[in-house]
Amino acid sequence: MPKLGIVTPILRIFDVAKAHEFYVGFLGFEVRFEHRYDDNAPLYTGVSRDGCVLHLSEHHGDGTPGSHIRIQTADIAGLHHELTERKYRFARPGLEETPWKTKEVTVADPFGNHLTFYEDVKD
Repeated sequence: MPKLGIVTPILRIFDVAKAHEFYVGFLGFEVRFEHRYDDNAPLYTGVSRDGCVLHLSEHHGDGTPGSHIRIQTADIAGLHHELTERKYRFARPGLEETPWKTKEVTVADPFGNHLTFYEDVKD
């Protein structure tokens, strides 16, 4: 039986500086690569943190603004503390326990995409 691998979402962005401020400065991702066909072309970039890899694209047709992705997280309380300590002016996320037995932190990027970091609640 064929096995599926890791999913790498492509999220649409419209401003490189704002994307770096949010994904690198606030969320703590690192830029892994940046690609443009020429100096006046849209950016296609990859960021990662631990085992989480995201691709961000200015290209029309790559991703849909307003997408929502879920990212499994170890130590969600620690991540919540880390994010709130950064005092990012555009997001002060809460930590929520859901009826489906997860703890979650949801943030919206400057382009309308939502990222929900979650950890399963142990019984």
